[in-house]
Amino acid sequence: MPEPEQTPAAEAALEAPARVYRWYDKLFGLVSVILLFEIGVFLFIFPWTGEWSTNYFGRLPFWLREIWNSYYFRGAISGLGIVDIYISFVEVFRLRRFSGS
Repeated sequence: MPEPEQTPAAEAALEAPARVYRWYDKLFGLVSVILLFEIGVFLFIFPWTGEWSTNYFGRLPFWLREIWNSYYFRGAISGLGIVDIYISFVEVFRLRRFSGS
């Protein structure tokens, strides 16, 4: 069965209007990328420094302290940092949507 033809006016009505990005949209995108990257680098590096076990959480009860000082837990925190850095790079490429305005 053939599809009915649409008139140009009907096609224009179906198209969504282009969004206008303002300066605060661009600023929020840039600040979020910087913040995500910094948090990611911190989470990637901090578990392997000496300060990891000398902070407040290093004085937890014995069974929690074992988990806190476990290399698996440190690796999981570093993995979260890598995911955060990856998200920041994805957001950098999404910032290209502002280049057209």
